[in-house]
Amino acid sequence: MVTATLDADAGEGAVQFTLTVENDGDDPLELSFPDGQRAEFLAQADGETVWRWSDDQMFMQMLGSETIEPGGTATYEGIWEGPKPGTYDCRGEVVAEGHGIAAETTVSV
Repeated sequence: MVTATLDADAGEGAVQFTLTVENDGDDPLELSFPDGQRAEFLAQADGETVWRWSDDQMFMQMLGSETIEPGGTATYEGIWEGPKPGTYDCRGEVVAEGHGIAAETTVSV
């Protein structure tokens, strides 16, 4: 079993995202990634995506993997620079192949 939580902290001109994944199971959680990207963050207003973290990023084209041991956690971070004032529905997800690990939150800027 895996638990994911997303924190979105609005500060001076930016929103800092922290996605925490905890392995609540008894076995190690093996995550395989198709490239250097580990997580994705996005913000929506009125059902429309207004920002996607990966749009401003470049990732190494190299397979990768991570293991989260039982009881262990992994943390992924992203930052949204210059959001317009408003309330946004936000989502953070681990982009590992074969896993649907994600969490959502709302943030007001």
